[in-house]
Amino acid sequence: MKEKISRNPGLVNEIRNLIEQARSQVAATVNTELSMLYWNIGKRIRTEILDGERAKYGKQIVATLSRQLTEEYGNAFSEKNLRRMLQFAEVYPDKQIVVSLIRQLSWTHLIALIPLGDPLKRDFYTQMCIMEHWSVRQLRERINSQLYERTVISRKPEETIKQELQMLRDQDKISSDMIFRDPYFLDFLGLSDKYSEKDLESSIIVELQRFIIELGQDFAFLARQKRITIDNRDYYIDLLFYHRRLKCLVAIDLKIGEFDAAFKGQMELYLRYLEKYEMVGDENTPIGLILCAGKNEEHVELLQLHKSNIRVADYLTQLPPKEILQAKLHKAIEIARNRLSEEASE
Repeated sequence: MKEKISRNPGLVNEIRNLIEQARSQVAATVNTELSMLYWNIGKRIRTEILDGERAKYGKQIVATLSRQLTEEYGNAFSEKNLRRMLQFAEVYPDKQIVVSLIRQLSWTHLIALIPLGDPLKRDFYTQMCIMEHWSVRQLRERINSQLYERTVISRKPEETIKQELQMLRDQDKISSDMIFRDPYFLDFLGLSDKYSEKDLESSIIVELQRFIIELGQDFAFLARQKRITIDNRDYYIDLLFYHRRLKCLVAIDLKIGEFDAAFKGQMELYLRYLEKYEMVGDENTPIGLILCAGKNEEHVELLQLHKSNIRVADYLTQLPPKEILQAKLHKAIEIARNRLSEEASE
């Protein structure tokens, strides 16, 4: 009998797949039921504290409950976990939203999202996590790397952010402002203080997988030093990618110095060539990304690069302390929003 089965590996693999599928379904069902239970517990505790006007006794209520429940049901109902459940119900008071969330995210994902104080930031991470199928570890890494603050969308007015998140949630459509970042973290390349553009490019190719993770999961690598010929002259695009959701080519130009106005003309030439000779089917027009070691914001603003579908971003090969980076990002967001507000009032 054993010999007959060993001669039919297809049968064994098929049964293995059935077992794995059943296990996944059971795990998903258990996660959904537990998450709903935790929300109901949090909601009930919240009602007890608020309706009974016993907010100042909230700590005692949670502590007492925890002692009783832990004795009967174990550490899943520790004081710390009960507070998480309470916070879960406070952050997501709408049951319908909760039902939708727990079908797509695990309780451990939700634990990472709940402490985020800014609702827009929390919604951004939630929708990106669902769209890109982040693991819990990936979600935490992106929160710690301040992905939201580095994404272009964070610099837009709040109403615009809400609309774009709503579009992603309801129509599964994502704007380029939710994809491109500034700055990009390239500390994993291990570059020394002095390096050339060739060193930068070669290091990216060696660490291509990690570079794509930093760019975003929908980027697909197409070419390095893509040669294009115009009027018998050869030009080379440093890196060429394709973005699946945006349905467009993305040309990346690497610069080791600060942004210069001349970079615009060079990138425009690349993009018009790609648009004329490389676009196929229903693709959207190509996007250019110039990565430099620094940039002057006024240069970028006056050149109106967005009209040419060009983006400019800094890259960091060595990360500053978290507090300094956080302050810098928050200042950039404030400046960008103030500028947009001034333009709207003119």
